[in-house]
Amino acid sequence: MPTGIRVFPGRPYPLGATWDGKGVNFALFSANAEKVLLCLFDETGTREIQRIALPERTDEVWHVYLPDIKPGQLYGYRVFGPYDPERGHRFNHNKLLLDPYAKSISGNLIFHETMQGYRPESPKEDMSFDRRDSAPFVPKCRVIDDSYAWGGDLPPQKPWTDTIIYETHLKGFTFRNPEIDEQVRGTFAGMGTPRAVDYLKNLGVTAVEFLPIQAFFTGSHLLKAKLHNYWGYDPICYFAPQPSYMAGTDIGEVKNMIRLFHEAGIEVIMDVVYNHTGEGNQKGVTLSFRGIDNAVYYRLRSDNSRYYEDTTGCGASFNVEHPRVIQLVMDSLRYWVEQMHVDGFRFDLAPTLARTGAGFTNKAGFLTAVQQDPVLQRVKMIAEPWDIGLGGYQVGAFPPGWSEWNDRFRDTVRSFWKGDKGIIGDMASRLTGSSETFGYRGRHPWTSVNFVTAHDGFTLKDVVSYNEKHNEANGENNRDGTNDNRTWNSGAEGETGNPVVLELRRKRMKAMAATLLLSLGVPMITAGDEFGRTQKGNNNAYCQDSPISWLNWEEISQDDAAFTELIRYLIKLRQGHRIFRRKRYYVGRKAGDSPIKDITWITPEGLEMSPADWNKPYAQSLSALISGSLSVAFCNDEGRFYSDNHFFIVLNAFHDSIEWLLPEVEQGTVWNLILDTSRDQPAVTNETYMPGDSFNVPAWSVLLFEAPLTDNEKAVLHSRAGMTGILGKVYQNVQNSRLIATTKDLDSLDFMTYGPMGPVATLADLEKEEEKDGFTRLI
Repeated sequence: MPTGIRVFPGRPYPLGATWDGKGVNFALFSANAEKVLLCLFDETGTREIQRIALPERTDEVWHVYLPDIKPGQLYGYRVFGPYDPERGHRFNHNKLLLDPYAKSISGNLIFHETMQGYRPESPKEDMSFDRRDSAPFVPKCRVIDDSYAWGGDLPPQKPWTDTIIYETHLKGFTFRNPEIDEQVRGTFAGMGTPRAVDYLKNLGVTAVEFLPIQAFFTGSHLLKAKLHNYWGYDPICYFAPQPSYMAGTDIGEVKNMIRLFHEAGIEVIMDVVYNHTGEGNQKGVTLSFRGIDNAVYYRLRSDNSRYYEDTTGCGASFNVEHPRVIQLVMDSLRYWVEQMHVDGFRFDLAPTLARTGAGFTNKAGFLTAVQQDPVLQRVKMIAEPWDIGLGGYQVGAFPPGWSEWNDRFRDTVRSFWKGDKGIIGDMASRLTGSSETFGYRGRHPWTSVNFVTAHDGFTLKDVVSYNEKHNEANGENNRDGTNDNRTWNSGAEGETGNPVVLELRRKRMKAMAATLLLSLGVPMITAGDEFGRTQKGNNNAYCQDSPISWLNWEEISQDDAAFTELIRYLIKLRQGHRIFRRKRYYVGRKAGDSPIKDITWITPEGLEMSPADWNKPYAQSLSALISGSLSVAFCNDEGRFYSDNHFFIVLNAFHDSIEWLLPEVEQGTVWNLILDTSRDQPAVTNETYMPGDSFNVPAWSVLLFEAPLTDNEKAVLHSRAGMTGILGKVYQNVQNSRLIATTKDLDSLDFMTYGPMGPVATLADLEKEEEKDGFTRLI
């Protein structure tokens, strides 16, 4: 590095370090800083070779252009300003700071005491000022060249209705897989190997949701206990991938993985944490945001700016109300979509991002920014709709366009399949998309992301194996983790050789898996649940970078493999029938000439359920007749309407079998049993039954019967508009007409019509369109 490096003023945009092919522009926002030094390091990151005062400040952005710098250069910042915690300022130029816009980081972010801006042994605590240099212990930012040959990569853009999410930890998925090269296990490169990608493709999932892969921090309390921040929910840089997940230093490794997933038709969703950072509260570290402009980046208490507002339980809430902080979040999201080709995001503790001084609002600046953003509109957005702030539980409160984790699905399904009585009404709602929670403002069933387990909590096997959490390995005397688990150990706590208990556990696991994958909404499977992974009762493995959390591929038993085959079968069943991925909620009415309602709830006696049946306090079973007739089944994006078969589903969470009469649909109906989760081979073939037949429904089981449409039904449907070919012809012949098809009873609207120019939704419009030349009414 030449001593007389050339220094030009540069530009305030884009923020971060930007290589233009000739040099690098550095730009850093700080509203309250008095001076900013850019610190350049040698290739090892251990020797600071030059400090450059950023010469220009434009609109609170400090900037410089260095024509002699190239990609690979390591750097950091020292920011000067007042150290006055009671006024919200915590500048300390002795602390090397990470660029919030850094695209790559050279080392892992692990606590060292010099990272604190104060002297922890001082009686003044965080009011004191620490003069030790943190640079030797802080990872360095790396200038990158963003160019990459994507080779025509196209996002799969799976419709929400077809989406099945697989939530996994990037390291934990491959770290113990003997079929993957040991050198790349636990990395993006390992996740992009054919073994990993093909496994997920063959399972049938359409999207992988990774726990945080943005660079994160491991704090002192974990290091003292010889633990690690395994889940990654303490971010410190929102653009850079986690360094420990990199097999090399080129971020092309991440892009390679995403490209290979796309080639397999699998989307990549990132779990992102913009509600707080790894810097913690007033006793935390000074690694980036705190030292750059604490008063801007964090929400400070109005009565004393020394302390932070905290609606996350992690020390300090990110101040997403500030326009520069919103800019950071939006720039980060767009970067991952445009430069990294990510297909969607799951937002941790999302209500914190939508809080104003008056509390949560679905009209908050962040949500408004997302709603109008042309880049983010085309990707999947999922909210974890709760935090610990006042009024923090906001399930169902996010605006149209967002999907939400539905913890009510989790709680109801777990309670039902552990034998709780009198909750069949709740269970019916979960099976049908939780419309009472999400069915407003034109939202669809895919708004509900359904799950029985997630990374946070018990695994599926542990749900049926433990009554209590067993988190002793976390070092907190089993105090951490929720106590509200809604689990039942099936007769013995934890590991057992009792064959009766083990059989009951398998039955309950299969029943819950079937419930998840046959319900309306978007199913989410947690990695390893498909083969019965256990965490030995740990329901809060956030700090367990250990065998407790890693998927152990070598311990999959014959029973485990059979369970995986059931998951594959259920996914194929779901993907093969549009009835299980309807775009609209059930309305409980007949559609056109259909002989039955779109859904009818049936008693064991074969009768439609009455209000009294719903209110039976002892009820532990439920069944539904679901119509596949044309008007209630499916309309694709091209306006084509399809029918499906009829289905009859029975859920029996009673401890004994129940006699059930199979319902009548129309003369000539034949029921084929295609699923019985109580059997060793749940996928059933060649078992045919007639309406009115009595069937012995086993305990702890889900049964699914399928009835093809009768010849009479097919004739009626054909007369009502030929389901596959006519629409295209009509569309071509009436290009000047707005209306090409009408659909009745698809949702709360009396009529919904579709055409090249958009929707026509009133009866008056419909009648006018029918008078036009060349118009054909299809339904």
